Amino acid sequence: MKKGLKLLLALLSIVVLTGVATFLYSPALLVDTIDRIASRTDVKKIASGVVFGPQRGNMLDIYSTAAKSTSPKPVLVFFYGGGWAKGTRTEYSYAARPFVEAGYIVVLPDYRLVPEVRFPGFLEDSAAAVKWVQANIEQYGGDPARVSVAGHSAGAYNATMLAMDPQWLGNNPVRAAVSLAGPTDFYPFTSKRAIDAMSKAPDPLATQPVSFVRKDAPPMLLIHGTADTVVRVRNADILYKKQRAVGGVVGISRYEGASHNDLVLSLSTLFRGRLPVVADSVKFLNAYNK
Repeated sequence: MKKGLKLLLALLSIVVLTGVATFLYSPALLVDTIDRIASRTDVKKIASGVVFGPQRGNMLDIYSTAAKSTSPKPVLVFFYGGGWAKGTRTEYSYAARPFVEAGYIVVLPDYRLVPEVRFPGFLEDSAAAVKWVQANIEQYGGDPARVSVAGHSAGAYNATMLAMDPQWLGNNPVRAAVSLAGPTDFYPFTSKRAIDAMSKAPDPLATQPVSFVRKDAPPMLLIHGTADTVVRVRNADILYKKQRAVGGVVGISRYEGASHNDLVLSLSTLFRGRLPVVADSVKFLNAYNK
């Protein structure tokens, strides 16, 4: 009770100082703020605003533990969601924390958003971030041979496309990919976010992860809530079936009654016990990052 009261008082102080409108505009910032207050681990940001590409805003943050490891750690590049139209890496330290606690170095990159870019601009940036990690993460204590990707919603789409479509990473693929509520089979485009982001693509089918099913794709875990009304669970179901049909390595975790945002909230300290997102993700990643 005493800890909860301190947390509430700290949060109220932040709201007063920064303004309620700030949190209403960005719920992710509110979750991130609470998580930083509630967390009692030694996770820290070891690099901030690192430039990884030539485009405006091509920057990333790197998270690890305060204590240095004697051997290189596996690496996870996590892409935040926001319908390819909003979001910033500075609001998602809570998504990095559980994976750092599990032994990973976590990289949070920004990528250009609509309306500054349309497809494939956000994928170009995401691929550039992973390539930078593969070339440079060793100096931060990471193992460049053990780089995986994950993301939520639009960020899960980015991660999945990098894993599925070999044009993005070529002969240096990631070890594994984890998709949290990712859109993978959503053509024809019906939502405003998808129309804004994808409708100008010369070949609409080339925007769909299901168009790139292949046996030699990196192992992939698809996590989805059955009550997701933003990205329907059919996206995970269809990709899972098609990847299995071609002999690909793919797993699926369907959480009954879970909504779209339940999955990403489950990465935060306060909500981590509601769904086994962290446990399922870490178990899968560990299996392919030995």
